[in-house]
Amino acid sequence: MNAPPDLDTLKFNADGLIPAISQQHDTGEVLMMAWMNRESLQETFQTGVACYWSRSRKQFWKKGETSGHVQKIKAIRTDCDRDTLLLLVDQVGVACHTGRKNCFYLEAREKQWVEIAAPLKNPDEIYGKS
Repeated sequence: MNAPPDLDTLKFNADGLIPAISQQHDTGEVLMMAWMNRESLQETFQTGVACYWSRSRKQFWKKGETSGHVQKIKAIRTDCDRDTLLLLVDQVGVACHTGRKNCFYLEAREKQWVEIAAPLKNPDEIYGKS
C-alpha cells in the first residue's frame, strides 16, 4: 500500500469517524460498511489490510483477525465531499459475520425484509463458538 495522503483533507464526524464501504475490486460487489478513525485508516495504509474502528467495543477491528477472512486493500478512494471512504478490496472468505458473502442480504419486499442470500459458512465454525 502507498503512503497515506494528508488525512486532514478528510471530513471525520464529531466522533472522529468516517464511514467506509468495502467493495470487491474485480466484481464491484458491495461487501459491507464499517467505520474508521484516523488511526485505523493509517493502520490500513501501513499494512494493506482493512482495519476498522468498532463503535460498540471502542477498539480497533482488524477485519479477519479472528476468522481469517481478511480484506486485502487494492485502492482507497473518497467521495467528492471527502466524508465517505470506498475501499476496493480482495475479500478472502466471507465478509459478513453471519457467514454470508456480503452484509447486504436483506431486501425490502412487500412491507418486509426478505433474506435473499443464505450463509456460505456457519458462523460458529468461523468464530469457534460451540
